[in-house]
This record gives sequence, C-alpha cells and structure tokens, in this order.
Amino acid sequence: MVDTHCHFDMMPAPEAYIAKMEAEGNLVIGVTNCPEHFNIGYNAVCKYRHIRLALGFHPLLAKEIEDQLNLFQLYVDKTSYIGEIGLDFSREGILSKHTQLDCLHSILTCLKDKNKIISVHSRNAERELLDILVEYNIKNVIFHWYTGKLSVMPEIIQKGYYFSVNEAMTRSVSGKKIIEHIPLDRILTETDAPFNRKCDLLKTYQYLAGIGCSKQKIYSNFTDILKRLDTSLKRG
Repeated sequence: MVDTHCHFDMMPAPEAYIAKMEAEGNLVIGVTNCPEHFNIGYNAVCKYRHIRLALGFHPLLAKEIEDQLNLFQLYVDKTSYIGEIGLDFSREGILSKHTQLDCLHSILTCLKDKNKIISVHSRNAERELLDILVEYNIKNVIFHWYTGKLSVMPEIIQKGYYFSVNEAMTRSVSGKKIIEHIPLDRILTETDAPFNRKCDLLKTYQYLAGIGCSKQKIYSNFTDILKRLDTSLKRG
C-alpha cells in the first residue's frame, strides 16, 4: 500500500513504525513540519528501501520557524520529497497569513525548476495556493486531505496535480463528494497519522476499490510520479 502523507517522526515510536511498514512492503512518505526535524531523521530513514523522508515547512508554524528558511535551502537537494508545505487561512492560521505567504514564496523560489514530489496543505487557502503553485510552475503536487471547494478542483486536475485520500474522507459526506470529483488517475492515498485518528489504509483502499480505483491503480499513479524524478534522488 502507499501512504503519501504521514508524520511518523511525531509518533511515540517512529523507528518501530517505519520498520513495520518496511517489513510489510508499504511505500511511505514521512512528511516533516520543519527543516530541523528533517535533518534529525534523515540518516535514520535513508537505510530503508520503501520509506522516504520529506523536507517540510508547515504553514501553521510559519512564525515560529521562519528563521529555518535558510535550512530549507540547505537541505532541499538531499531529497526528492517535499512536505508538508502550503497555506492555512483557517481560524487557526489566518493571523499568520502574511508570514505564511512570505515563507511560501521563499520556498517555491527554492523549488522552482527542481523535480520533486510535493505534498501540500491547503486548508481554507486552496485558490490562493493553486495560483501561487502555477505562478512558480511547480510540478508533481499532491493536495493532501483536500477540503476546499469543488469548483477549484478542475483547475487543480488540469494542472496535472493529485489528491491524497484518507479514511476520514471516506467516512464523511463532504469527503465522499470530493472523492467523487477526482479522476481515478489522480487518486493517491495517505493516513496523516498520528494526527488523523481515522487513518486505516486498508479501509481507504476498500472504499476506493468500491468506486473503481483498485490497489494496482493507486500504485500505478504513484509510480507515474516517481518516473519523473531525478534518478539520483529517488531514494532520498
């Protein structure tokens, strides 16, 4: 199975978790919330065949970690995986909107013309985030746990971007409606564990199979992105 977005570095026993995922043959991308966390975990994760660590800069932490932008630039060429980055204009994040935007522009300037897989957070800022991604011509983007307007989705799809789906989405009316609007060749899967308590990948796969998106199709979607990456960085 494929988990394109989880926070295994925030779990009580990260090494035990990733060892279990590796033994089961699951493909897992562990996103991070800041460059310092990426650096701490990098060497421990590199030895695994199926586990990857992404370089992140979480928008809700923008004010706290703004001084780590230089570290993002320092580490960006160590991995093919970026996340979690993006924007959050919800009640929780709106007060840091301008800092988030400044940080995102710095990050995308750094990523421009680089071939990465990028997992983005877009809560209440889907339109703004999409416009900025397009401005910088960013490719291989996965909209993690999309909760935005259906009207924005066709433009996300037209740009060739993907959506990662989790169990929680399959159990809510709004989540199911969003999934219905995703073409089968743009569906990926995630857990967002440990923050998402409804994170059973098997149940997500079972739901998707019921709408015609097989386990093989999800794997094929993911490998299609991998084929675009710089060969030297695929293991990063």
